[in-house]
Amino acid sequence: MDLRAKVTEALGGVESLASKIPGYSGYKEKELRREADKLLREQLARSFDEQRRHLLDLQKQLISAGQIALLDDMDSAAVKLQTLIDRVRTASYGYAGFFDAVKVKEEQLDALYEFDNALVEQVSNVEAALERVRSALAAQEGVAEAIADLTTVIRDINDLFTKRQDVILQA
Repeated sequence: MDLRAKVTEALGGVESLASKIPGYSGYKEKELRREADKLLREQLARSFDEQRRHLLDLQKQLISAGQIALLDDMDSAAVKLQTLIDRVRTASYGYAGFFDAVKVKEEQLDALYEFDNALVEQVSNVEAALERVRSALAAQEGVAEAIADLTTVIRDINDLFTKRQDVILQA
């Protein structure tokens, strides 16, 4: 789902009228792009947060299964996932100040949105890794390996998100 179109459709009558003012239209289009990206990232953060809640449930199952020795590893995965959620929620909207050397253009904002939109697919990677932990717990074997895999998946997504700042410079 492309939130850019949804944000544009939500313009009110006054905003539509104001868009006819010279110079305002370009400014407003940038603002709409930033707003769409913000909405997308909030949706993404909520999806990752849902996976974090599943992870916390699995921690409880570890305790119930008597596998307390693996709690530290699971907690490490939870911390990495929470860090990712916080980074997604607080990421830059693609603003550059009036006198900044780097000016953020529409193409760069679109590239930022596309980058963030591609991260939506990463939620299913976390979900699949959590399912592997759940299955390993049920089978009572390979739990440590499944948790290590989960941690790697989350670390890789964090590493990918680090490349977000490069998107503006490369677009």
